[in-house]
Amino acid sequence: MTEPALALVEFDSIAAGIVAGDAMVKKAPIARIVAGTVHPGKYLVMVTGEVGPVQEALAAGLAVGGPAVVDHVYLPGVHPDVPASIAAARRPRPVEALGIVETASAAAAIHAADAGLKGAQVTLLELRLADGLGGKGLAFFTGSVTDVEAAVDIACGAIADSGHLVNALVIPQLHAEMAENLLDATRFRQRAGGL
Repeated sequence: MTEPALALVEFDSIAAGIVAGDAMVKKAPIARIVAGTVHPGKYLVMVTGEVGPVQEALAAGLAVGGPAVVDHVYLPGVHPDVPASIAAARRPRPVEALGIVETASAAAAIHAADAGLKGAQVTLLELRLADGLGGKGLAFFTGSVTDVEAAVDIACGAIADSGHLVNALVIPQLHAEMAENLLDATRFRQRAGGL
């Protein structure tokens, strides 16, 4: 079952991230903490649980992390598909239109994905964070053209002031062969394994 709140802090120092993560889990009774390294040498700390404790844990992480904090996101009513996608769940289905939101941080991708899902009738095809992306984040939305356009607009609006939006595009009718590639895996090495 998905917890009602999620917070993620992204650090540019692994050591600072570990110390901040420890402070976060000690500050409040959260349901779960997930922490670890991602490319390129960043550290992510995600906590989930009830709204109040997650907010307290986030405040502690930001205070302890200080200048090592690259970005963060706090979602008190997180859409259930966001944590599932972070846990690598993919939602393969026919792709009518594809919306792509590319961000400079993992936290911004999570924020954008949550906003797009809440604002439009779309499916989150995939949410990729940092690894194999040089620290970037990617959110892929699928659905009808108008819904995907709305989701991308809403997602971009949610992170517009962060300075972490890299690019956002909508492909109205994705070619079947490209859709097959995306539905299987987005990492090139994984796709090329059968050559």
